[in-house]
Amino acid sequence: MNAPTQTSHLMPELHLRDVPAALIDALKTRFADNCSTAMAVRTQHGRDESSFDAPPPSAVVFAENTQDVSDAVKLASTYSVPVIPYGAGSSLEGHLLAVQGGISIDVSRMNRVLSINADDLTVTVQPGVTRKQLNEEIKSTGLFFPIDPGADASIGGMTATRASGTNAVRYGTMRENVLALQVVTSSGEVIRTGTRAKKSSAGYDLTRLMVGSEGTLGVVTEITLRIYPLPEAVSAAICSFPSIEAAVRTTIETIQLGVPIARVELIDVNTVRMVNAYAKLNLREEPMLLMEFHGSPAGVKEQAETVQELASGRGGNAFEWASTPEERTRLWTARHNSYFAAVQSRPGCRVISTDTCVPISRLADCLLDSVAEADASGIPYFLVGHVGDGNFHFGYLLDPNVPEERVKAEALNHALVSRALALEGTCTGEHGVGLHKMDFLVTEAGTGAIDMMRTIKRALDPKNIMNPGKIFAL
Repeated sequence: MNAPTQTSHLMPELHLRDVPAALIDALKTRFADNCSTAMAVRTQHGRDESSFDAPPPSAVVFAENTQDVSDAVKLASTYSVPVIPYGAGSSLEGHLLAVQGGISIDVSRMNRVLSINADDLTVTVQPGVTRKQLNEEIKSTGLFFPIDPGADASIGGMTATRASGTNAVRYGTMRENVLALQVVTSSGEVIRTGTRAKKSSAGYDLTRLMVGSEGTLGVVTEITLRIYPLPEAVSAAICSFPSIEAAVRTTIETIQLGVPIARVELIDVNTVRMVNAYAKLNLREEPMLLMEFHGSPAGVKEQAETVQELASGRGGNAFEWASTPEERTRLWTARHNSYFAAVQSRPGCRVISTDTCVPISRLADCLLDSVAEADASGIPYFLVGHVGDGNFHFGYLLDPNVPEERVKAEALNHALVSRALALEGTCTGEHGVGLHKMDFLVTEAGTGAIDMMRTIKRALDPKNIMNPGKIFAL
């Protein structure tokens, strides 16, 4: 596969479209106080966790139900004005930026769990429900929703970006765990895709089309998800290694042996130091794997012993096991605090985050060369990874007042993605394309596939109002 011929654009291209005063008046008439043009509100809804900046949307509509979303989209369609869905604001690739202007539809108030069907292992929620909220509401049933992207993201946003996270090695991603959707289309029509049945051969798979479409084809207003029985036994462990290679080789051997590990996360030594300083921990400052095992007590014990033996053969040491929820939470603090610890380590910095994913057999080849390049660059960085499924993240910490640092970090990202694509991997394992990976998507998918995506986009959104300027250019 050919590598991209140039680095991804360093700043988003702005092609602002007119937002007529008549539309703002119509929105205020329909939504009253649930439509805001206050600069502070607009600014909040025009930023995500990416390193990009763009002008804020012209107005923010706080939707409380599907009809609100439908009415807002119909008004925007009348005036051919862009619509950008907003959930928790935690996306990393510029998904929320109003690069063509428009209005933001905030669905965070649509935060009800609509139905729990414990017997069928399904639940239906509104898009503003967050991951932690969902698990809190269903824990009394003995069930849980396993997709954990780290941040307490909204289910709607996780659906839009096809999120995954720490449990994906065992439970899959949003792609496998979304059964059905309710969607408001670009004309304001409300449609349903999929059912609660475990499988179907009825027509085109519109649910999978919408999952990962990043708000460019419609606004999701209901999601039906798979949920799972809480495992009978859970055990977590951390293990330090003399090198990143030793940790990665242990992971590869674990997966290739078929050990049904639930989580296996890599934290490099830079990140361990940052987390120690941030959370006042005293973790051994070496590359580390954090692991979790789910199943019966006997099964968990067998899995853990197998992995411990593999790790010992690679120099793994300082094993620490935890079986109570409190102990597991303490062990996972390092992973969940990594982003915030990194940002605090360089006050005022912005982060460029990568999320390449490669076949598990190629993980060491991709990761080790990328670490060497990052070390040689002089750019401060942290490294974490869902290495059980070949997915890892560099976070390059940039001084926003030094443009040369962004150029250098983008060059590192370009080399990393090129390497991943050459190894038959992908430019994004879970964050989505947004603005930052548009150039790489063309290289990864090819012009024929991109043209097909454009055809779908034009057919479903002829006025190009649904989060335009993301994933690919029209």
